[in-house]
Amino acid sequence: MPNAQLPITKLIMSHFTSIKVQIKHGEILHQVLQELGYQVECNTQVRGYHGVTPKAFSSANRTQAEYVIRQNNGYDLGFRRQGENYEIVADFWGAKINQKQFVNSITQKYAHKTLMATVAEQGFNVEEEEVLSDGTVRVVVGSWV
Repeated sequence: MPNAQLPITKLIMSHFTSIKVQIKHGEILHQVLQELGYQVECNTQVRGYHGVTPKAFSSANRTQAEYVIRQNNGYDLGFRRQGENYEIVADFWGAKINQKQFVNSITQKYAHKTLMATVAEQGFNVEEEEVLSDGTVRVVVGSWV
């Protein structure tokens, strides 16, 4: 019996998950990501396992996002609008980041920038601002009447 050549297929798996965050303003989110030192690409696909999003993947394994942080390891971190808020979508299984720390740093900086914009918009002044030992930011605002 001759040697039969069986086709070899490579199974590529991805573990995309999404995390809902209280982020509504894309422009502020983009600023925050840049201020935190991330290189951000806009309106592109989020890469997962082995840095690929091959056409062989079903649409469930590929995802588009408004803001994408490209990582050298091929596991991107994306932010896409879901209703009124954004959600983080990533293959955290291989992203090699501390998910909780990543989310907290972005949401805290976003909240601070949003607060500062609201304070200025409402005509208030920042009188005092301090970072407490637990990382909480304490802000005192005032206004002259």
